[in-house]
Amino acid sequence: MNRLPLKERIFIVFVIIFVAALALMPTGFRENTYPDSERAVAKVLEVDNSNIHQTISFVMEGEQVCRVEILNGPFQGEQALAHNRFTGRLEMDKAFSVGDKALVVIDHTGQTIRNITMVDHYRLQMEGILIGLFAIFLILFARWTGAKALISFLLIVLMIWKLLVPLLLKGWSPVIISLYFVVTATTIIIFMVGGLNRKSVAAVLGSLLGTFLTAILALIFGNCFKIHGAVLPYSESLLYAGYAHLNLTEILIAVVFIASAGALMDLAMDIAAAVDEVVAKKPDITAKEAMMSGLKIGRTVVGTMTTTLLFAYTGGYIALLMFFMAQGTPVQDMFNLKYVSMEILHTIVGSFGLVAVAPFTAVTSGLLLTKKRDDKFQGIQFVQD
Repeated sequence: MNRLPLKERIFIVFVIIFVAALALMPTGFRENTYPDSERAVAKVLEVDNSNIHQTISFVMEGEQVCRVEILNGPFQGEQALAHNRFTGRLEMDKAFSVGDKALVVIDHTGQTIRNITMVDHYRLQMEGILIGLFAIFLILFARWTGAKALISFLLIVLMIWKLLVPLLLKGWSPVIISLYFVVTATTIIIFMVGGLNRKSVAAVLGSLLGTFLTAILALIFGNCFKIHGAVLPYSESLLYAGYAHLNLTEILIAVVFIASAGALMDLAMDIAAAVDEVVAKKPDITAKEAMMSGLKIGRTVVGTMTTTLLFAYTGGYIALLMFFMAQGTPVQDMFNLKYVSMEILHTIVGSFGLVAVAPFTAVTSGLLLTKKRDDKFQGIQFVQD
C-alpha cells in the first residue's frame, strides 16, 4: 500500500472506514422479534421418525422428533427434544440424521426450555471456510488488487444489507434508491480497483451511462409487459408480513438494472483499460483513433458478455423449462407466461445496456486518455498510471 499515490491511500482508508461504519450501523429492524427465544447450534443425538408418513414416494408430512445437545448460548450443554415439522414442500422441508448440526430456536421461560424448533442444517461454518478459501486464492493470485476487490465485495454486501434493503422496506422509491445504490457502488468499486485516474473515470462514466439506459428501458418495458412484482421470490409473503405498502412492481424494475450493473461495470473497465494500454503504446494517437480502437474491442467482448447474462439469468429456471417441456406446453404459451417474460425482460434489457456501454466507454476513454484531452480537462487532477 505504501507504493500507492497518497490520494489513492487516502481513498482506500476512507472506504475501509465506510465499511466499518456500515458494519456497525443498525438496520433499524429487529433481528429477533421474540424476546423469550434464543437461536443456537445443536447436535442431533437421536432421531424419531415414527410420526412421519409419505403422501407420495418423495413427499413427507408429519413431525420428526430429535434429541439434541445445545452447543452454544445460555443453554449450552443441555439436552432436550426438538421438533422438525414437514409441510409437504420439498424446497422447504429438511430431514435430520444422527450427528447432524442444526440451527435451532429455543423458546424458554427464564432458564426453563419450553420448546425447541429445528430451523435448518447449520451451514455457517462451511460457508466461512468456502469464503476464506476464496479470499486466500484471490489475494494469492491478484495480491494487492485482490485485497481491494475483497474490500469492494464486503462493501457491496454491507450496502445492500444495511442501506438498500432497509430503505426499500421503509417504502422509499425503489427506482431512485436503487439508482443511488448503483451509482455509488460502481464509482467506489472502479476507483478502488482501477485507481484514481482517467482510466477509472472513463470506466465510471461509460458504466453509469449504460446503467441509466438500462433503467429507462426497464421502466418503459416493465410497464408495457404488465408484470406484477409478485413474481419475485418471497415478495407475496412480504406483503402478508405487514408490508402491503411496498410497490413490488417498481422493485422488480429496480432489480432489472441492479442485476446488470456488475456486468456493465466489468465491460466498461475492460474497454477503458484496453484503450489506456493502446494510448500508452502509442502516445500520439488521436482521440478519434482511440475511440475506434475502443469500439473494436467492445464489439469483440459484447458478443460473449450478452450470453453471460443469458446464462446468469436463466440458469435458475432450468427446472421450470423442464416442467414446461414435460407438460407439452406450447412455446407461444411458455414465452407469454409472466415468469418467462420477466427473464426475457432481465436478459434483453441488460443486454441493451451491455451493447450501449461499449460505445459509451469508447467515447469517454478516447476523450479522457489521449493527449489532446488535456486542454479540456486540465482542471481535473487525477493520478496517472
